[in-house]
Amino acid sequence: MGARSGTGGTAPLHRARSELLRPDQRVAGSAGKAKRGPLSKQRNVHLQTVLIEAAHLAPHGNPALAELKQRELARGNPNRATLAVARKLVAYLMAADQGHEPRQMAA
Repeated sequence: MGARSGTGGTAPLHRARSELLRPDQRVAGSAGKAKRGPLSKQRNVHLQTVLIEAAHLAPHGNPALAELKQRELARGNPNRATLAVARKLVAYLMAADQGHEPRQMAA
């Protein structure tokens, strides 16, 4: 692959993140319980599927993500644990896309 041009280098990942984590993902709740909204109402289904599959596999190769998944599993629902890992992966990808130095992912 060639070098990225300065004009559109971050567009695909930024668009992917915005399709997965729209503002309707805000935290809402009542009676002292916080509830997250869906990943997105207008989503790229293929991208979401790939992200969830990656979230299933990522804890096997990364101790920080394994710890995050175990912590969320201890709280209850395994699907929520997978979503927590997926959100952490998106945060890591966004940081890498914005040019931050590669480092160990913190849980």
